[in-house]
Amino acid sequence: MLLLTRMAPVGVAKMQTLLFLLFLCVTLHVGILQFAAATIQGYIGDRDMICPDVCRCDEDFIYCNDRGLSSIPSLPSSASVLYLQNNHINNPGLPTSLERQLTVRVVYLYDNELDEFPVHLPPSIRELHLQDNNIRTIPRSALARMPLLEKLHLDDNSISTVSIEDQAFADNPRLRLLFLSRNHLSSIPSGLPASLEELRLDDNRISTIPTHAFRGLASLRCLVLDGNLLANQRIADDTFSRLSNLTELSLVRNSLQTPPVNLPSAHLQRLSLQENALTHMPRGSLDGMRRLLRLDLSGNNLTTLPRGLFKDLDGLGQLLVRGNPWHCGCNLRWLYDWLHARGNSITVRGLTCHGPDRVRDMALVDLTSEMEECEVVRTTGNRDRVGGVGVVDSSTTITPPQGSLFTLRSKRPGLGLPDSGLDYTLGSSGVGKSLALNVKPLSHNSVRVTWSVAQPSSSFRLSWLRMGTGNAMGSITETLVRGDRREYLLTLLQPGSSYIICMVPLSGSSESKGAISGDTDADEALVCAKAETSDISPVDRTEEEKDDSQQMTVLPLAGIIGVATAIVSLALIFGIFCWYGHRTGHLCPRDHYTRSSARKSKSKTKTYDDYIESGTKKDNTILEIRGPGFQMTPMAACQQQQPKPLREDYIIHTIFPSNGTGLYKGANNVSNAGHGTNRGYREGGIPDIDYCYT
Repeated sequence: MLLLTRMAPVGVAKMQTLLFLLFLCVTLHVGILQFAAATIQGYIGDRDMICPDVCRCDEDFIYCNDRGLSSIPSLPSSASVLYLQNNHINNPGLPTSLERQLTVRVVYLYDNELDEFPVHLPPSIRELHLQDNNIRTIPRSALARMPLLEKLHLDDNSISTVSIEDQAFADNPRLRLLFLSRNHLSSIPSGLPASLEELRLDDNRISTIPTHAFRGLASLRCLVLDGNLLANQRIADDTFSRLSNLTELSLVRNSLQTPPVNLPSAHLQRLSLQENALTHMPRGSLDGMRRLLRLDLSGNNLTTLPRGLFKDLDGLGQLLVRGNPWHCGCNLRWLYDWLHARGNSITVRGLTCHGPDRVRDMALVDLTSEMEECEVVRTTGNRDRVGGVGVVDSSTTITPPQGSLFTLRSKRPGLGLPDSGLDYTLGSSGVGKSLALNVKPLSHNSVRVTWSVAQPSSSFRLSWLRMGTGNAMGSITETLVRGDRREYLLTLLQPGSSYIICMVPLSGSSESKGAISGDTDADEALVCAKAETSDISPVDRTEEEKDDSQQMTVLPLAGIIGVATAIVSLALIFGIFCWYGHRTGHLCPRDHYTRSSARKSKSKTKTYDDYIESGTKKDNTILEIRGPGFQMTPMAACQQQQPKPLREDYIIHTIFPSNGTGLYKGANNVSNAGHGTNRGYREGGIPDIDYCYT
């Protein structure tokens, strides 16, 4: 019994030990399994994150640009941004496995060698850069593979209008930005998505914009059409009016003569019209643009701006007008007042006067004294105008500009003028139903034409004809004058001649038909007057003769100056030639020998010069020789009076180099380092002078 009692604790202890060992083994196995699983997962993860050898990876940003690649290497599955630009990748270099990269969001493939739009791109792409390739077509099937595309850059390719498939962007409802700059487009691409917010078509060949070009693009905010072939006649009237949310419009470097009509005004903030052919800004062309912040009219042919053009531009912050021939007369008094009222709230660049001469190169805002001379008068139509726009103020010497838009000569004019064969009693003024015309000769070759109208008109057609002595009539000169003008100056007329001057107001419809073709209404509103230019007065004739004489005197003076300049130049060239020849010894220094012989005849005691006898000019130039050599000169080369001997004597003068090296080498090629001086040469058996006979 006692034995059993003692054995019981021993069995329990063994059982506990076995249980502990079993628990330890189970725990160890679980740890090993967990470690193996973690190792396998890490290996798989590392395999997925393997970066190509030719690229550099920064998490999900893969940099394979500028590597000279011709194809795209295998990429990690977690890549989101691919930089593949500036390589030699072509269409076969795009692997089909790229379609399975479902995490890619942005791809940079610009400046490669793609000939077609890539088709094996991931469907998850949001932004695609394909500029600077040679892509020619845009197929709908390729774009349909990227339904999430938001930004597409296709600048600097070879895309034409006909190479864009119909409804190519129909399967891209999220496309917000489309760049097609510097391609071969001749018109606006059709079928653009309604989600588009920015469209750039600059530097193409677009010449026509029809009415339906921007139909359905209500979300468009930025439109860039710089560097195309746009003209006013090829832009439909309501083309831009459909873009109700447009905030930026750029029409730089086109052929516009006026801003396009019906521009969107509700939200427009930036309007760029520089480097066109703008000759005038019609009144009301900027009406309603209360949110406009920047207006650029630089590089055009504007001379003035109509009063009230900026009436709605209270928020304008930048006005750029450099590069225009501004005529700063009383016609710009309203702009002067408007700028001073705005103060520092607006920045103006380039509003510098081009005329008249007394204010040339001066800023308009600085013409305080000149603008005070202009007095504000009120016309019959209850509209303010500045004295000088309509009628030239007598207190100023401002000449109205000869600003015609479509001045031309026609042998068969469409505008009817009084028949010269009938007896018309025309005076210096004419009055019609809606227009009163007055003409006044100013000099022997100029006539001032003024008029007033009962109702505003968009423009006036002015014609003048010089009457002959018989029934024959000359050619009619016509010009189109802006509707805000009330004066025109005819210049370069024939002295002592009679002119019939006619004017007719044009409405907007008649102006669109053309400046030359007339109609029934224009003929009914035609008003004519007659003016006669005076003969040339003796004073004017004297001035003209004086100018001619000055021109004639200028010509001989210019000829004399030219001949003198030519002589001096030839003498200088000849002197340089003689000096160079004398310097190189090609010319015979006779004068030197003559002077030497003269000096010898005067002084019999002077020592005879061996250099002169040998024919070598005595100077120190031989001391500047840096290489071994010797000089051979004939003794009687310059004595041409004596008969040429059958035998010529030469004297060889050994020239010792300045560095102490010798010129003579013996037969045994022994160095002559010891012959550094004249004495060394003589002691070495080297003769100073050898005579040679030929």
